[in-house]
Amino acid sequence: MTEVIMPKMGDGMEEGTLLEWLKKEGEKVKSGEAIAMIQTDKASLEMEAPTSGILAGFILKVGDSVPVGQPVAAILKDGETLPTDWNSSSSVSSSNGVAATPNPSLSSTPSANIPASPNLASSSERIKASPLAKKIASASGIDLTNIAGTGPGGRIVEADVRMLKPAVTQTIASIPTIVAKIAPTAEDVIVPLNKIRKITAKRTTESKQAVPHYYVTVEVDLEAVSEVRALFANDAEFKPSINDFLVKACALALRDMPIVNSTYQGDSILQFGRVSVGMAVALEDGLTLPVIHNADQLSLRQISAQSKDLAASARENRLTLEELSGSTFSISNMGMLNVTVFQAIINQPNAAILAVGSAKKMVVPSETGDEIEIRLKMNMTGSFDHRVIDGSIGAKFMNVVREYLEKPTRLLS
Repeated sequence: MTEVIMPKMGDGMEEGTLLEWLKKEGEKVKSGEAIAMIQTDKASLEMEAPTSGILAGFILKVGDSVPVGQPVAAILKDGETLPTDWNSSSSVSSSNGVAATPNPSLSSTPSANIPASPNLASSSERIKASPLAKKIASASGIDLTNIAGTGPGGRIVEADVRMLKPAVTQTIASIPTIVAKIAPTAEDVIVPLNKIRKITAKRTTESKQAVPHYYVTVEVDLEAVSEVRALFANDAEFKPSINDFLVKACALALRDMPIVNSTYQGDSILQFGRVSVGMAVALEDGLTLPVIHNADQLSLRQISAQSKDLAASARENRLTLEELSGSTFSISNMGMLNVTVFQAIINQPNAAILAVGSAKKMVVPSETGDEIEIRLKMNMTGSFDHRVIDGSIGAKFMNVVREYLEKPTRLLS
């Protein structure tokens, strides 16, 4: 008998929550085959069978959580049976404090507020779909059994559902409805936290309390970046974003100043040999941090392609363990949200994070000071761990990043 244990599926993961069993109890499985969907602190990931055999002894129900390393099921070889004391573990906890139901919603929104598709509940076969696709389909009343998936192995992804959503919306809009007048209310509303938000709250609190943060803000002139981006206006395959330039600039600055590419270890500082940049991506259910590994060794074109792929995977809840682990530095970009300046909380075990505001046209004095010009400017703020990085080093790092951005031709190699 082989125990199936809750794997460690990301940096700092302490426990996992069962979203869905992909295989039935008593079903034959092969080594490496996906048997369950697990919610970690950052994403929903597939848990694989450690060996081949018959899947048995489910300990977890949907919604239950267990610490990393705890058994969740077993895989039996021919002739093997479960021990008599199997399934007596007391470490399993329900994520909402009550017994989990066999047909949960993957959304953090209470199921009473989501009109579920009647065909989904009665389907005898498991529908292969991403959690986000299921959520959109449930909210829109779309029957997933009639959709041909375009994802890996025929898996239904977000784009497949969204293609049908306009037609469904138009059909619903054509049905006469009676709108009741509802008096305004000022009643308090309790919004339950989903797994990602609970872990995010815990991690950010720990980071803010344990790490002595300090902040350095600099203003960057992006006129040269705009000129370089314009060179690729007619390139159908490569249209670099400002964020792509930021990732490349930070990666090179980290290579120039390895002390920033470090982590605090109590009685020592570990300087990472690799440069892996995490990008904060905001999702409807919380925040995730996909990672561009060895970013200092990638071209701007490669960084751009990876950034787009990782952002798409994050939105569809299909990031892999490798794509979620191993950041040595992080970037949180709110440029698309009309933000002038903000300060980000360090993502431990990183020693620094860059917070990026919006790029805006500003009236500034010319270099001679005799005239005024309109130039594209952007504020960015570095948050640093003072146990690792002194104030002067943090300030120097921010200026190195700025120099790379203001001379962006050096980022094209």
